[in-house]
This record gives sequence, structure tokens and C-alpha cells, in this order.
Amino acid sequence: MKPGTSLTNPEAGLRHQLTAGQMTMVAVGGSIGTGLLLGTAAAIQLAGPAVILSFVLAAFISWTVALALGELASTHPAAGSFGVYGDLYLNSWAGFISRAGYWLAIAVSIGAEMVAATTYMQLWFPNVPAIVWVFAFSALLLAVNFLSVHNYGRFEFWFAMIKAAVIATFIVLGAALLLTGRAAPQYTTHGGFFPLGLAAPLLAITFAIYTFGGVEFVAVTSGESASAEAVARAVRWTFLTLAILYLGAITTLVGVMPWNRAGVTESPFVTVFRSVRIPGAAHLMNFVVLTAALSGANAALYISSRMLFSLARTGWAPRALGRLSKKGTPTLALLASSYGIVVAIVLERWAPARAFEYIIRGAFFGMLLSWIISLAAHISFRRRLTAAQSAAIPARSPLGKWGSIIGLTVVLVSVAKTWWDSRVNLIAGVTFLIALTVLYFLLRPTSTRTNSS
Repeated sequence: MKPGTSLTNPEAGLRHQLTAGQMTMVAVGGSIGTGLLLGTAAAIQLAGPAVILSFVLAAFISWTVALALGELASTHPAAGSFGVYGDLYLNSWAGFISRAGYWLAIAVSIGAEMVAATTYMQLWFPNVPAIVWVFAFSALLLAVNFLSVHNYGRFEFWFAMIKAAVIATFIVLGAALLLTGRAAPQYTTHGGFFPLGLAAPLLAITFAIYTFGGVEFVAVTSGESASAEAVARAVRWTFLTLAILYLGAITTLVGVMPWNRAGVTESPFVTVFRSVRIPGAAHLMNFVVLTAALSGANAALYISSRMLFSLARTGWAPRALGRLSKKGTPTLALLASSYGIVVAIVLERWAPARAFEYIIRGAFFGMLLSWIISLAAHISFRRRLTAAQSAAIPARSPLGKWGSIIGLTVVLVSVAKTWWDSRVNLIAGVTFLIALTVLYFLLRPTSTRTNSS
């Protein structure tokens, strides 16, 4: 199929109501959650102050993904996003595993946000069982997602704006503390900038990349975007917002707080405000990180429901999951995608100490799979373009296919590195890929089998 052409629209019925700002904040809301606000603790423990380099590398990888998605999503706006790109420019296997793998991963990540939210609530209600908060927050998120996409986008815009604004304030406050001498810089204390070795930043890369997970949300929201121009703006705004907030936050964080004080019992951001003794700041920040976790879960629930909807509309999942309500919401797909909440309940009941780590491991490879397919599809997309078609792309990348070639190489090296360092990651990743491949052959729609034979 030639670039610029479109498939027979399998996503008819979705409402094209999301503005560039709403798309951006859905992506920011999905990204700024446990990865930055709780997961940074684990990353800092692995690399010390050198975790800054982990985030710089993750930002570069995210940039190449954002550029690729900007071109593809503005050319082919679809809720199936990277699945559609895989179908068009690679093959049906790539299209399926990117959709199905991402749905499994992002739905499970809802559980990560729930686990984090219950952790934050312990500061105020230490005697209330975590399971109570899981049920309460689940009811809230489902109610919001049953709204029309326009009202959902408006809600998530302000929900995500809270944490983005406060993190920006945190960066300014932290910089002021360091520049005025109220806080002594901690970058080289307690063992220097590389207290755990020169290779330590690579050990923390998993958490850093996971933090940037969410930039691909824009591609999924493109299926309900108001225009191709809105997609182009949203991709640019999303990357710039995340890069500024993440790099600024991690640089400020390890500058103010000794790296060996980072723990996983509360957000490092709360620890920082507690350490500088600003009255009530720890409680304020705890409210913000709680909002961040719930906003992240809210965005993940939206994204996963649209991915499952796309699978159903293209014949890879039961047809009923592709039905839309009168408001244009895939209600059954939404309910099925909330299984990550069940995962959170199970882990909170039987493995609360390792719940966050388990869910992160489960979600990481599925997220990276979507990046890998998107980058590979973009390389193929660019190779098929004429000069005139290239110039007409709404969100044209200045790096062209070479940005995706570099990004794909670095992502694959990062995956290989995490597999080399951890047998658990290796077994989990390979098993996940094999399971998706088996599902591909079991679930292939009749039309796909006919075309491939």
C-alpha cells in the first residue's frame, strides 16, 4: 500500500473531538505517574547521581520515537496506531504483536498506578487496608472513562495539569535551594558521581525508559483527534513537556537529596520536601503524587480500551469488544481492559512488598515492543516516500529515517542489556514474545490467512 493511502476505516464511530492540548495532556498524564514519582527511587539506588545520564539516554530514545510517531500518526491517525503502522509497512504479525502486546502491558500498568496510589495513602491513613483504596479508585476511574471522549479529554487535561505544574514548581524550588545555598549539592557526595560504577547508568536505563513511556499515547489518541495538524502539535508538545519535566526533576532531585536515602516506601519527591522542612509541603506533594498515579491509571485505562477496540474491529478479538456506546465509548473494551486492577488486587493481597517491581517488569517489554514496531515501520514508511510525499507530511521529522535507525538500534541494545543483566527479564521477555506469536497463529482472522497463503 502506498504511503498516504488509508485502510477501509475499521474504527468508524469514534468521535474526533480531542484537541492538541488534550492529546498532549493524556500522554503526559499517562507518562508522569509511577515511573517518575515512585520508580525514580529504584533508579537512583541502582546508579546514584549518575542516574541523570540514564535519563538523558532515555530522553534521546524517546525523541527518536516521538519523531517517528509524529510522521506516522499525522499520516495515518488511528486508535490502532502502531498496530496499523505494522500492518501497513511491515506485516500482519508485527501489527498484531504490537497491538496485543501493548494492550497487555498498558492494562497491567494500571495496576502499577493503583499499587502506587495505595502506597501514598498510607501517609494519611496507615491503618486503612490497601484493598479499600484499590476498589474506591477503580470505581472513580471507570466512571470517568465512561464519559464522552471530549469530556474525558477535558477531565484528564486538568488532572494531568496539576502534576505537571507542581513538578515544574518543584524544579524551580529545588534550583533555588541549590543556588542560594539552602541545600548543599549532593552530586558528588557519598561516593562521587559514579558511586556504583561507570556502568551503573545502564543498569538504571530500564526505569528511565519506562518513565518516558507514554510518549506513544499520542499515536493512540490520534484516532479521536480533531485534525492531522492537532496530532503534529501534540507530538511535539508531549516530547518537549516530558523532556523538560523529567530531566529537570531528576537533576534537581539528586542534587538536593543524598542518593543513598532514596527508598521505595514513599516518593523521593515527598522525601525531598520533608528534608528541606517546608511546613505542610510533604503532604502537598503526597497529594500531587497521588493525583499523578490516578491520572496515569486514568490515561492507561483510556489507551488500553482503544487498543482492544482496534483489535476487535480488525478481527483479532471478539467482535463485541468493538461496539461503541451512544457517547462513542467502547464500553466492553473498557471493562475488559480494567483487568490490571485485578492484578493490583491480587498482588496487594499476596505480594505487596514486590508488587510495584513485578508490574513494572510485566509492562516494560510490551511498551518497548510498541516502540520497536513503530521505529521499524517508520524506516519502511520513509523508504517508500517520494520527495514530494515527504515534504507533505504534517509532522515532518528533521532526521528522516536515520533518526529511527539510530533509535531502533539503541532500543534493541537496551533490551539486550536488560536481558543480559537479568535472567528474569530474559525469560519474561522471550516468553511474552513466544506467547504473542502463538496467539497470532491461533487468532488470525480468515482474511489474513487467505491473503498470506
